[in-house]
Amino acid sequence: MTPRPRKSLAQYWLKREDILQKIIEAAELKTTDSVLEIGPGAGNLTRYLLPQVQGLLAVELDQELIPFLHKKYGHHPHFWLIQKDILTLDLPAELRQNPPFPPPNKVVANIPYHITGPLLHYLLGSPSRPWPSPFERVVLLVQKEVAQRLTAQPGSKIFGALSVRIQYIAHCAWVCDVPASAFYPRPQVDSAVICLTPRSSDPIVREPQRFERWVQQGFSQRRKMLRNTLPVAPEILTPLLAQLGYPETVRAEAITAPDWVRLCNYLSEQLPDKP
Repeated sequence: MTPRPRKSLAQYWLKREDILQKIIEAAELKTTDSVLEIGPGAGNLTRYLLPQVQGLLAVELDQELIPFLHKKYGHHPHFWLIQKDILTLDLPAELRQNPPFPPPNKVVANIPYHITGPLLHYLLGSPSRPWPSPFERVVLLVQKEVAQRLTAQPGSKIFGALSVRIQYIAHCAWVCDVPASAFYPRPQVDSAVICLTPRSSDPIVREPQRFERWVQQGFSQRRKMLRNTLPVAPEILTPLLAQLGYPETVRAEAITAPDWVRLCNYLSEQLPDKP
């Protein structure tokens, strides 16, 4: 008997077969892949993943689901189930305890929405601390509003500090819309599937902590021009903006993620002694 999802753990299980298939297609799975699935729930996505990969590591917080998942998939030689909070999981340590299991190179998951921010940091790192060996591909089902922010383009009203930070370390692509009716039980918001491909950044941020702080300051008052949000003298900022092809009246959301890097690198050169 399939267990019932618990709202206390933000469990909403995807039931639409066509969307499950789109998630699998976005992951571009190969038989040599090892996948990390976060929150397998009732195993609706798990059953699509298992036949196509060399290994599937499923991390489930709800201990009541563990017996069900073991009974359903425990016989599969490529399946490894861990009962733990993904945000506290020391993945390298777990892998050392099970050396035959291939380290995951991809992530495919329908994640709890309330941990989206911390989970993105867990999977991708940050501009100040990018992971040296990131996952090749991360396919996530997230709240639609978050997906819009992650994939937003410069000039959009929803292009913000989160867009810049994530797009600096990963290419973000929209896969498909997911209506609330695709879940059991039905959530109060619509969702979307996104694909994140970590990449080597060019240009590279020279002072990541200052970069993150300046980006946050730039978007702190969206209606104001950048010259009024960054603590930089106009005689320094204006020529830098001109070099990048922006007018002195530009707002934060009009600047692309790579140009934010260039701008902050220039500012670091011009203001070497200021925090």
